[in-house]
Amino acid sequence: MTRLAVIEKEKCNPNNCGNYLCIRFCPVNRTGKECIIEGEDFKARIQTELCTGCGICPKRCPYGAIHIINLPEELDTKIIHQYGDNGFHLYSLPTPMFGKVVGIVGKNGIGKSTAIKILAGVLKPNMGGEKEAEIDQIIEFFKGSEAQNYFEKLKAGDIKVSYKPQAIDQLPKLYKGTVKELLQKVDETGQLNEVAERLDLNPVMDNDISKISGGELQRLAIAGTVLKKANLYLFDEPTSYLDIKQRIRLSKFLRELASKDTAVLVIEHDLIVLDYMADLAHIMYGKEAAYGIVSHPKPTRTGLNIYLQGFLKEENIRFRDHVIAFPDKPPIKDKARPILAEWPVLKKQLGSFSLEAEQGSIEQHRVIGILGANGIGKTSFVRILAGELQPDEGEMKQLKVSYKPQYLTSDNSLVAAKLKDAARHEVQLMRPLDLKGLMTKRLNELSGGELQRVTVAECLAREADLYLLDEPSAYLDVEQRLELAKIINDRLQDSGASALIVDHDLLFAEAVAERLIVFDGQPAVHGILKGPYSMEDGMNTFLSDLNITLRRDPESKRPRINKEGSQKDREQKEKGKLYYQ
Repeated sequence: MTRLAVIEKEKCNPNNCGNYLCIRFCPVNRTGKECIIEGEDFKARIQTELCTGCGICPKRCPYGAIHIINLPEELDTKIIHQYGDNGFHLYSLPTPMFGKVVGIVGKNGIGKSTAIKILAGVLKPNMGGEKEAEIDQIIEFFKGSEAQNYFEKLKAGDIKVSYKPQAIDQLPKLYKGTVKELLQKVDETGQLNEVAERLDLNPVMDNDISKISGGELQRLAIAGTVLKKANLYLFDEPTSYLDIKQRIRLSKFLRELASKDTAVLVIEHDLIVLDYMADLAHIMYGKEAAYGIVSHPKPTRTGLNIYLQGFLKEENIRFRDHVIAFPDKPPIKDKARPILAEWPVLKKQLGSFSLEAEQGSIEQHRVIGILGANGIGKTSFVRILAGELQPDEGEMKQLKVSYKPQYLTSDNSLVAAKLKDAARHEVQLMRPLDLKGLMTKRLNELSGGELQRVTVAECLAREADLYLLDEPSAYLDVEQRLELAKIINDRLQDSGASALIVDHDLLFAEAVAERLIVFDGQPAVHGILKGPYSMEDGMNTFLSDLNITLRRDPESKRPRINKEGSQKDREQKEKGKLYYQ
């Protein structure tokens, strides 16, 4: 049995834990041997060959920095890459396939980005050693596997890679000039005009890169990737910042990009979109920040259902102790509740954009989802409710509001200071959002997902009549999104408050909301708020604009998009029942 001893260095805090509690309580150390020692970086260091796997040090570490893991014997495989002594271990790689879109699904911190960086040649694997391996060593390492064939073709120049990284916010720091100037610089295919049209970039072609929105920046990064001459395209979370309509368009675009001579590999957390986009899927499992393993590729529907089950039958491995389940029936039209707040017709002019809200209301103890395209006024409406914007026409009763904005900000302050109120909600917020290990970090040291969880906790910890959360699922993985839906509903159950939640992930919106507000209009020109509707009526209204229909998977009951023009798609459209029944 292989034993891993992993220490998350950023969490290890000897000065505040009682001067190396792990060293003092280690049974092996007490026999006179040096299993856990003080490293050169003044952090704890575990000599794995001496570790007995007793499990005492992980329990004693107050910051959750230590992981002692006994890998199953079934995982008879070698390390592909390791991040330093006691660092993260990656044990296998996904397999690109020509003519296919291959998806990768898994929790954050499980090695998805590391895996495709190795395939892209951005990161050279070290096979668990200290030195980067040369290409011939890598080929020998993978002898007899699909990966051997891949790296041989890569060495021979038969595979040329184009890679879109996850951190698109770095683009404005690396490049200066307009969107068009950057795309002209990277265009090797001569298809700039066609790609810009397909990705809806024409309205911003003359805009400076530093001035465009997150969604525009994402589409720019995707365009720059596909304009390079390559036959393997790698995309790390390409739908972040995109609205659902843009996600559907991108899915179709990437499916068309894959041909008998071209392979596409995508990391994605939006299960509905990944299911619609990919032909095959790899499941990545393991322990966050400790180790990651890639499953064999499976048909997407099967792979995603296995991921939700948490059990790989062929490998006889259970990687989650619970099944992620979805309701078997559509939402019930429940009785009306007392009104918390209502508004007349509201109007607001913001430069050349005009926002109009039809008369509506928010009931007490109700979670309402808000759906609509980017630039259609969702955030502006939420800011009106939060009191940050005043409408030009119409008035709203002032409520006690707690607001989490769309764009997250960070500074040098400690997480513990930001979560001062949240710390009182150990069971409701701190534990399910996995925040304890972040308390000694500074905000500007956090990843996007960590900062999102901290900001959501801060918002929900405040006492309020109405909670406003703008895109709370951004940067979170599938499991975190569904857990967040439960956290929000549990918090409101105790407080009796209501919530309005803006998000682009339909699976998350369905999991968290009981009612829907739908925005219509023309992005960046005019937005019209309609609703709140019942979930069924709201989804039918929203899906009609997207020209898609949803069904339930017969096995997992998760929502799936029907293939356009299929019998099920036609039947639902003829009945006007676009949302599954």
